[in-house]
Amino acid sequence: MPGSDAVKRTTLRSQIADALRDEVIAGRLPAGRQFTVKEIAESYGVSATPVREALLDLCAQGLLDVELHKGYRVREFSYADFLDMVEARTLIVEGVFRRSAQRALQAATPEALASVRRRAEEAGRAAVAGDLDILIGYDLRFWRELAGLVGNPYISDLLDRVRIQSWAFTVPLLRRLGDLRGRLWHGHAELVEAVASRDGDRAQQLVAAYNDHALDLISSLATGFDRSPIE
Repeated sequence: MPGSDAVKRTTLRSQIADALRDEVIAGRLPAGRQFTVKEIAESYGVSATPVREALLDLCAQGLLDVELHKGYRVREFSYADFLDMVEARTLIVEGVFRRSAQRALQAATPEALASVRRRAEEAGRAAVAGDLDILIGYDLRFWRELAGLVGNPYISDLLDRVRIQSWAFTVPLLRRLGDLRGRLWHGHAELVEAVASRDGDRAQQLVAAYNDHALDLISSLATGFDRSPIE
């Protein structure tokens, strides 16, 4: 079919970008790691073109940096970066609740709300169990779908970008704890119900509690003296 090669390449580009993004978030491609297009292409058994395009996509997402004549490097985020990420994602979510949530929920289909609830339940279960790898996937989908209820793809994309970067910074720190049971925020379902009931004050309280939890836990790990579980 006309254009089928272009479609295949675009699909391959997306698949490679998603796979590499997951590797970065999970810490299997650690911060500071350098690599070339050739290395990745050989690793996935594909040509250089979709790999190069996928890597540029990840650069646009803020996960990679281009190094002239050297290839690419996984971006190294600092604790100061993390503080800025928390502030940014808070402003985005608060803006959603303050200006768009009621309108969005009035237009949201029962299927869309049901899907967000499923993501919330799965994310909550993974968080309670301390299963970080499972949690990351469901957590990203949860926030993507929650923001998607607003019907503004720019808002959803902005929040997704910041949350991906947040996970990229925090996952290596969280893995230091070993057993994460009872250590991770698991209020996804409660947040959905607050939003669904149009209780903006409760929703913002939950988001504030989530941010406080994240800042307390990550600050203790970033400074190297985690001492006690966070309830």
